[in-house]
Amino acid sequence: MPHRTLAPVFAGLRAGLHALFGGLLALVVVRVLLTNGPVLALVLAGLLGAVYLSGLWLARGGRSRAAVVWLAALTVVWAALVWLVPEAAYLVFPLFFLYLHLLPGVAGPLSVIGTTALTIAAFAVHGGLTVGGVVGPVVGAGVALLIGLGYSALERRAAEREALMAELLATRDRLAAAEREQGTLAERARLARELHDTVAQGLSSIQMLLHAAERADAEGPGIAHVRLARQTAADGLAETRRFIRELAPPSLDRGLGSALERLAAGWGAREHIPVDVDVDAAVSLPMDAQTALLRIAQGALANVAQHARAHRVGIRLSGDRGTARLTITDDGEGFDPRGAEDAASSTDSFGLRAMGERVDQLDGRLDVDSVAGSGTTITVTLPGATP
Repeated sequence: MPHRTLAPVFAGLRAGLHALFGGLLALVVVRVLLTNGPVLALVLAGLLGAVYLSGLWLARGGRSRAAVVWLAALTVVWAALVWLVPEAAYLVFPLFFLYLHLLPGVAGPLSVIGTTALTIAAFAVHGGLTVGGVVGPVVGAGVALLIGLGYSALERRAAEREALMAELLATRDRLAAAEREQGTLAERARLARELHDTVAQGLSSIQMLLHAAERADAEGPGIAHVRLARQTAADGLAETRRFIRELAPPSLDRGLGSALERLAAGWGAREHIPVDVDVDAAVSLPMDAQTALLRIAQGALANVAQHARAHRVGIRLSGDRGTARLTITDDGEGFDPRGAEDAASSTDSFGLRAMGERVDQLDGRLDVDSVAGSGTTITVTLPGATP
């Protein structure tokens, strides 16, 4: 939607120009009728009005080849009329503005000068060469040039202001999006802290107490229930810590590449599995896309640690033609992706489903290539990257 504050001014100027042309043309018709002028003059006046009306939309659209042709036809009809009716010379004034508006470069001012000379010659033919017949057209041409040049400068300034306004609005939208992203990240960090300080600590305490009870009464009748409760608490604590890790990713302040490198270093040291990281530092993505790719990398590494029995893992981030591609490979046991999707209760199924949901939210594509015994390759392709 345009935001040009000077649009009403330009519309008023155009309306005034059209009204001036119509009034002067009506004056010519009345003059011909009162003086019993030639019928050819009335025909030319009607033709001039028809040509003018037929090309109004061309003049509104600005400079084009069709507009130049229309203006040339208008000038030819006017020139023929001015030799029959001297009052038709006044129509040159609105023509001045059309020349300046539609003709490129110096063609506009040159056309103004040429039609001014033609008007003076027409006055000289009809009534002889007089001071008024020379000064009037010259002054009119000068005024038209000043107004036309001022109009062009005003229009350029309005276009610059419109571009600036559009840039400011786009910047405002980006700032609002960044604020929303920062708010989301802050809320996720708060939830991670709350889970850590409440649920995780509670489950850890329960696990410790049950472990102590198991040691104190290793052969008691209820020991099986104690062991089951302790194992359940341990599983709940592991899942809670996993949620905490997912809610609070490594900092993205220095970009996704640095976050992936830190994630790989920490995970590799913890799992004792070497991780090869290849990151294209030139790839730039919005914060939500960076967070999604980091989450997917975390989930993929978690699946490798739990199920793949891999000896080596690779993480590669690249960009090409406005897209970002994250590839995670391992040399583990592999699995059947379709079977994992069908097994709704399995951890792999949830991990792959979560990855797919994140990718779908960003209009991307998730490809899982895995064969039993041949490792796994997960490729995520997202649009919107800036190389």
